Amino acid sequence: MTSAQHNVGTSWLAKAGLRPTRQRVTLAALLIGDGQHRHVTAESLFEAAKSHGEAVSLATVYNTLRAFCDVGLMQEVTVDGSKSYFDTNTHDHPHFYWEDDATLTDAPSEELVIARLPDAPEGAEIASVDVVIRLRRKS
Repeated sequence: MTSAQHNVGTSWLAKAGLRPTRQRVTLAALLIGDGQHRHVTAESLFEAAKSHGEAVSLATVYNTLRAFCDVGLMQEVTVDGSKSYFDTNTHDHPHFYWEDDATLTDAPSEELVIARLPDAPEGAEIASVDVVIRLRRKS
């Protein structure tokens, strides 16, 4: 990774008030160092770190992704109830989940229209609405 990518990662952490540990800066640089948004799993980020020669454990990757979500740097998108993806784009937007290769991509927000939501139960409020559109390639 370049020093520019590390600088971008360090600035990203500072914006959220997170201490820039070596592991956090490394993972931040992999996630946003090139300015592109990413959808990653903990496992895919762990593999990316390993392929760049970075020494970080899978547990550290999980904990770091959770910390990034807790401070609003990322959002978690759950698919199938047990598979989580982490998205660096924190603006509200829908996703396509490609069942054939288990990948998550952004769906065009401007094409999504939700005309009405059900009322929240007594004593509750709607915190967010997640839209995941499941796709499979035609045979």
